[in-house]
Amino acid sequence: MVFVCGASVMGVEMAASRLLRPFFGDSILIWANIIGLILIYLTLGYYLGGRWADRDPRAVTLYRIVAWAGFAIGVLPYIARPFLQLAIPALERFNAGLGFISFAGTLILFVTPVTLLGCVSPFAIRLSTRDVSSSGSTAGKLYALSTFGSILGVFGTVFVLFAMLGTRGTFLVFSIALLIGAVAGIVSEWGLWRALRYVALLAAIAALTALDSGGVVKAAPGLVYETESPYNFIQVIDDGGWRLLTVNEGQAYQSAYHPDYILTGGIWDLFMIAPSFASSAPPRHALLI
Repeated sequence: MVFVCGASVMGVEMAASRLLRPFFGDSILIWANIIGLILIYLTLGYYLGGRWADRDPRAVTLYRIVAWAGFAIGVLPYIARPFLQLAIPALERFNAGLGFISFAGTLILFVTPVTLLGCVSPFAIRLSTRDVSSSGSTAGKLYALSTFGSILGVFGTVFVLFAMLGTRGTFLVFSIALLIGAVAGIVSEWGLWRALRYVALLAAIAALTALDSGGVVKAAPGLVYETESPYNFIQVIDDGGWRLLTVNEGQAYQSAYHPDYILTGGIWDLFMIAPSFASSAPPRHALLI
């Protein structure tokens, strides 16, 4: 459970950047806010988890914490959608206040799952400690296991889950993994009948996964196509006959095409001079501004 929770923390952090990328980009400022707030939530979770474990040192309590963390991760991308949609008019109107509400509101949604995941390590240490003389070794082993999970969570999320399942699918994978582990633990401690409410959480996320049609991530006038590549969020937009390609927050066009024009009036026209450098005869005139 400690290993899976360690992987989930870093997986959710990486997925948070992908969730925000279509609306705010992935600049160093965005990453600083994501990492900083995740660390704040983990700090709160470590503190609360230690106190919680001393008051109620039962394995079933730990499993219940993990179950609710898993459920919160599964519904997070859907709850975040209204906040993220606020970013579209904010960017169009250069409305900093509305943009801040969208950005901050989305990141605040991570407080519940990440704080609950932060409770796991101190709780597991409390349950695993049998002798004060070996408490340091116990803590070291569990934190090493959690960190090893985090390492696999980073590489597995970036190189496997994003490529295969996209952002929302990645959230759902960690949600289901946590819920399966937690439900199995609750059933072993309490029996199936008392664990039914947590089985219902798992069923709800499974139904959400089955019913999720994907849908448009970021609505835009003239939207022709959108997709997630391993590197960027991509949109193709039709604007008055121009076919435009944008990436991430879409504040600039990566390329433009019109069937009736060769020149675009943009920086892409500079590449028209390239054949002059390949000619056997030197160019007679060249002007670059």
